[in-house]
Amino acid sequence: MNKTTFRLITSTFWLLVVLLIVMDSLQPRPYTPEPPPIALGSGQAASGGHCSGR
Repeated sequence: MNKTTFRLITSTFWLLVVLLIVMDSLQPRPYTPEPPPIALGSGQAASGGHCSGR
């Protein structure tokens, strides 16, 4: 693989990554009041799953 091909593949990859991030950020999302998946030391208790005790 020569230098030009490597640069083309690399730039195409990063262009696709940026394009997917932009497309994802433009999608409207409804408000969903879900707890964060990891609440390290925040004082929030888990509210679902087998380990919540509820």
